[in-house]
Amino acid sequence: MSDYVQLTYGHVAMAAIFLCLNGAISIALGLGLAKKLAVSAVRMAIQLVLVGLVLKTLFDISSPWLTLAVALLMGAIAGREVLSRQETPVAGPWGYGIGTGAMVLSGGIVLIFALTLQIDADPWYSPRYALPLFGMILGNAMTGVALGLETLTRAARRERPAIEARLALGATRWEALRPFTRQALATGFMPSINAMAATGVVSLPGMMTGQILAGIAPTEAVKYQLMIMFLIAGSTGMGVLLSVLISTWRLTDTRHRLRLDRLVSSN
Repeated sequence: MSDYVQLTYGHVAMAAIFLCLNGAISIALGLGLAKKLAVSAVRMAIQLVLVGLVLKTLFDISSPWLTLAVALLMGAIAGREVLSRQETPVAGPWGYGIGTGAMVLSGGIVLIFALTLQIDADPWYSPRYALPLFGMILGNAMTGVALGLETLTRAARRERPAIEARLALGATRWEALRPFTRQALATGFMPSINAMAATGVVSLPGMMTGQILAGIAPTEAVKYQLMIMFLIAGSTGMGVLLSVLISTWRLTDTRHRLRLDRLVSSN
């Protein structure tokens, strides 16, 4: 295989020509997207350069506490994204804590499993392996958890009469909400299922493509990509399950009553 081809910022700037072309098309057609494209591109470039510098420093230090701190910061930001994608999330600290806690817990379990039993990093907490893996896990879990929570709360509002009728007939809170809990879980699992179904046929995922471009044999890159996809799917599944079940518990009380007053008002 060929050696790694090092890019310069000149090569990166050349790739931006096509983005400028999109901006020109927006101006010509009056789409009003040129400014958004420019701001997003500049923001992305600044963020990635800063992240690259931070990661380089973390790799050199290789401190377990700094690695943990950065991982928790990543989880906190991911939790904020999950919260912002819900129309009427659970009110109060629960709204932020449910999604964040579910993602960090499930992602942490899967990450430690991969670092200690599969990758065999030395040391096992090496930020060179831990942070990129955790970032991929969180990035995919965000979508599943957000979809699951939004589906559950929307169904609870829409089907309130049916849920309260089941409760009045003696059903427990888990029995009354079971159809909507299952629907929320299925919705949250779907992005991972779709991604696995399309991988290799419709698209070559980023990690595999990056390794191939770096000179690794495609047969070896496939192994890493399969491992990552399985880890992502497993972590997302656990995160969706935890967040949906905790939200179901929060939307009811010990007297088996539906508590939509615990949702943020949509008015």
